[in-house]
Amino acid sequence: MKKNLLGILLIGLSVGQAEAQNSFYIGNKAPLAPLKYIELPLGAVKPKGWLHKQLTIMRDGTTGHLDEYYPKLMKDNGWLGGKGDAWEETPYWLDGAVPLAFLLDDAKLKTKVQQYIDWVITNQRPNGYIGGITKAERAGKPMTDCSQGEDWWPKMVMIKVLQQYYTATNDKRVINCLSRYFKYQYNSLKSCPLAKWTEWAEARGGDNLMSVYWLYNLTGEKFLLELGDTIYKQTTPWSDLLGKRNWVMQAAANQTDEKWMTRHAVNVGMGIKLPAIYYQATKNPDLLKSLKTGWTDIMTLHGLPHGMYSGDEDLHGNDPTQGIELCSIVETMFSMEQLISVTGDPQYMDALERMTYNALPTQTTDDFNSRQYFQIANQVQVSRGVFDFSLPFWRGMCNVFGPYAGYTCCTANMHQGWTKFTSHLWYATPDKGLAALLFAPNTITAKVGDGTPISIAEETGYPFEDQINFTISTTKAVDFPLEIRIPVWCIEAELILNGEKLKTEQGGKIARIKRVWKNGDKLTLQLPMEVKTSSWAKNSKAIERGPLVYALKIEESWSQKEIKEEGTYYEIQPGSDWNYGLPRSLIQKPLENTTVVIKPLTDAFVWNSANAPVEIKAKGKKIPAWQLVEGVARQPVTPRDGIYLGEVDKNEETITLIPYGCSKLRIVAFPVVK
Repeated sequence: MKKNLLGILLIGLSVGQAEAQNSFYIGNKAPLAPLKYIELPLGAVKPKGWLHKQLTIMRDGTTGHLDEYYPKLMKDNGWLGGKGDAWEETPYWLDGAVPLAFLLDDAKLKTKVQQYIDWVITNQRPNGYIGGITKAERAGKPMTDCSQGEDWWPKMVMIKVLQQYYTATNDKRVINCLSRYFKYQYNSLKSCPLAKWTEWAEARGGDNLMSVYWLYNLTGEKFLLELGDTIYKQTTPWSDLLGKRNWVMQAAANQTDEKWMTRHAVNVGMGIKLPAIYYQATKNPDLLKSLKTGWTDIMTLHGLPHGMYSGDEDLHGNDPTQGIELCSIVETMFSMEQLISVTGDPQYMDALERMTYNALPTQTTDDFNSRQYFQIANQVQVSRGVFDFSLPFWRGMCNVFGPYAGYTCCTANMHQGWTKFTSHLWYATPDKGLAALLFAPNTITAKVGDGTPISIAEETGYPFEDQINFTISTTKAVDFPLEIRIPVWCIEAELILNGEKLKTEQGGKIARIKRVWKNGDKLTLQLPMEVKTSSWAKNSKAIERGPLVYALKIEESWSQKEIKEEGTYYEIQPGSDWNYGLPRSLIQKPLENTTVVIKPLTDAFVWNSANAPVEIKAKGKKIPAWQLVEGVARQPVTPRDGIYLGEVDKNEETITLIPYGCSKLRIVAFPVVK
């Protein structure tokens, strides 16, 4: 039996070798390049455990109720025919609220979002235009020419909303609506190009292109491929910028207004998907090479320990005192989810998981009602100020927590992060199988093999615990492939089927198991998590374990304040010391010099320091001269060997590290001392 099991386990195959597309789900139609992995309909994945708790918090908080109190959405909404917001913020909110409604199967939230979808479809103009009532229309002029329309950009977001809604409901009105809209766009872009109204549409045309190809796969209308070529040519040339490298180096040095839209971190987060999206039409491998080169360069020159690049608002180097905008995180996550589908490259899977489980949760409050515009990696206080940001904002509100602090784009846009991550935990394979490429507690229901519907319960305490159990439920035995990602951080993983060891495998691979699966089959993935260190800017070091980066636990003192322009906000001051360096002995031998303490993880888990289910105990030494300067904990300077030469306390103290995502105050990039 063991020999047979080993024979069916194929590790390290190139992802998605099969050329045939999965007939159960929407893959690519010729002449588009076959997808490596195929996205599943919204609702196929249902959250469980702590992830379900996270989504219910969002439903009970801002995501479920933003339209009830946020004036921009609440008052005379333009996406319902009013004179209020008809630009990006309502579609941003819906881009998270719609998937949340179907992930939780929440009838009340479904009813709430349905009115916006119905209005957009019902009020499509005869020429195909969609969106709020334009100024020209309010002046009594019927829309006969594209110049009477308004910015292309917010429509790109609403189209994503309609796409998700369609996969959940199969509402054919969406296909008719988008076919007519893209025909309007096809006829209009020559005289009304993407950049006609704002640079945002030009920078973010990749999202438009993605939706055009999605519709082509459903209808096969040839004009859509021509439209795709036009959109690509009118979009910021992200493929060239990423591949030719001068751009990313100049972005590290240039903080002027020269070509700043190409350095704007949210634009970058959206733009990185463009080479892969257009690759589907051209099959030009240089586009994927450009993408890989650019992403590597971004993270080399601007990357931070939490898995994101700096962007406050522009790309701003790799110093741990630089910020990152919340919108940038959720948009980069979505781009990674698309890159996984097109390229099948595990590099983007690992990148997505790292930013999701480290950078994302720290930037919102427990109730999901307040957020930071910019978080800082080494963040030892949260307060009003301008700090080292390239966009200081005139009221100094970019770093505090609040419903509207800083710019309000993040108030509306943050909702897509957890929801889309949940819906992309699984993908379909081209050969009618399934792939678990990201890990969290969930249940998936899908068709496989000969069309048999199955469900797989994924039970795990990941990312805190190292074991993932997959249990198959099926009405009959069915032959299909199951692919499992082995994270790059894992030295050696073990796969166990029905209690019998299959094989061990190194990280950075995709494990493929093709067999006849039976009801009750249980596959266990064991991912040993060892404490290790990683190197960052200014010779700093971070402590990691599995997919998580660990940060110094600092006691938090919260205070609620208010200003007229932005309402309530929260500052946080440290209630314990933070100026610690890590001994060289710990960096050299992290396993021997740390103790991991694991606490029970319950379904009620919330990302905060009190609930951190894993702690790492270590030794640290205080650096007396390391103090706040202008509100910033700037990194101590070290010589080439990376050892700080200034005064250091002789006595070692025991310090506690917690997952970065559970922190609000922290040091994550530590100086090294003797």
